[in-house]
Amino acid sequence: MTQNTQKLKLGALIALVVGSMIGGGIFSLPQNMAASAGAGAVLIGWVITAIGMLTLAFVFQTLANRKPDLDSGIYAYAKAGFGDYMGFSSAWGYWISAWLGNVSYFVLLFSTLGYFFPIFGEGNTLASIVCASLLLWGIHFLVLMGIREAAFINLVTTIAKVVPLIIFIVVAFTAFNSGVFLDDFWGHGNLELGSVMDQVRNMMLVTVWVFIGIEGASIYSARAQNRSDVGKATVIGFLGVLLLLVLVNILSMGILRQPELAALQNPSMAGVLEHVVGRWGSVLIGVGLIVSLVGGLLAWTLLCAEILFAGARDRTMPAFLRKENSKQVPANALWLSNGLIQLFLILTLFNASTYLSLFYLATSMILIPYFWSAAYALLVAWRKETYETDPRARNKDLLIALIAVVYSVWLVYAGGVQYILLSALLYAPGALFFAKAKREQNQSVFTSLEKLIFAVVVVGAVIAAYGLYAGFLSL
Repeated sequence: MTQNTQKLKLGALIALVVGSMIGGGIFSLPQNMAASAGAGAVLIGWVITAIGMLTLAFVFQTLANRKPDLDSGIYAYAKAGFGDYMGFSSAWGYWISAWLGNVSYFVLLFSTLGYFFPIFGEGNTLASIVCASLLLWGIHFLVLMGIREAAFINLVTTIAKVVPLIIFIVVAFTAFNSGVFLDDFWGHGNLELGSVMDQVRNMMLVTVWVFIGIEGASIYSARAQNRSDVGKATVIGFLGVLLLLVLVNILSMGILRQPELAALQNPSMAGVLEHVVGRWGSVLIGVGLIVSLVGGLLAWTLLCAEILFAGARDRTMPAFLRKENSKQVPANALWLSNGLIQLFLILTLFNASTYLSLFYLATSMILIPYFWSAAYALLVAWRKETYETDPRARNKDLLIALIAVVYSVWLVYAGGVQYILLSALLYAPGALFFAKAKREQNQSVFTSLEKLIFAVVVVGAVIAAYGLYAGFLSL
């Protein structure tokens, strides 16, 4: 087989982009959005998201093309532009977001099973946690045995994602009621939603969650038959996923009113479809999501370990995380990731954490890597690095990066003080790993500026810890 035949064409690249973005989030989108906003605010929020996420997609693509040597993950951009501690923090936050996402997937999986077996409730009962733990360690030992690629599982999960979505959209389109959609369009009838601006801000973390993975498009650059196809695939894939998400969200709001959607158990697509066609609708969505999540958990379990492994390989993380077993699986990184997933599964039992609260926390952790990536793209364009002979492209990329930075800052604001503080509590312990990695290289741990940044993180972590103890913060 020639090298060229192994390269990916545009269609394959689009499929990879779409597959990296569509996960379990879309199946819970109707309730997640309705819990925060009315129909009018949702439409405004999607416009902001479309612009912001598209600029982030362009940022990742531009950096992949102009900085091809930075291939250790998106945290490499923070490290190259803003120093070792910022680079480490981005890697740490991205990793925590990944395994917290897995915790939320476990909760969503058993919440879905709760449709059929009430003992599982909303995925945070004792039975759910016990079964989720068994599944977690089953996947863990499968991965340790060298289960890296599973083409059949990937095919099944892809079908499981796409088929229910298409059926839902077709059925919901025929059942859409404009009167229901326009009823209390701005959400003024529900005082708990707040103003329109509050509603838009509150729904922002949901929109980020369903697009996590957009940064993964850049990793396919080296495998593209034509490098220009990567940019096309990123835009086409993004627009395709955006269309699916908006249709699922908007059509649902024309079937059930905002309070009814907000009260649904997740995966809320099942409840919406059941309202239209009866019990078989919820069964269809439930079965499709279960198969999709089980396959997704395998892939994300590998990803959690690979993030730490890649960081250890370029000395951003401690050396012990580079250890592989005889099957070339990063064993220590896998044990650490799944150990923390287990801990947080137990915490969901005592804190009654729901899928919604867990993905809010997971999303807040990825905002820092997104922000530093956008900031680095802005810095590269501002300094005219790699733009010496291409000033017109520099002006365009400068504008795109600026919009991406503003959008990233807006997302941090939209997350609110609670999730900023909880993020600080999760970021702070990372300093131990950072210090160990620096000592292994016989380097001082912090620069003067990094000491100040770390002090701010510690203060936030202390406030968050007290908030959890006192009860004014919760997971």
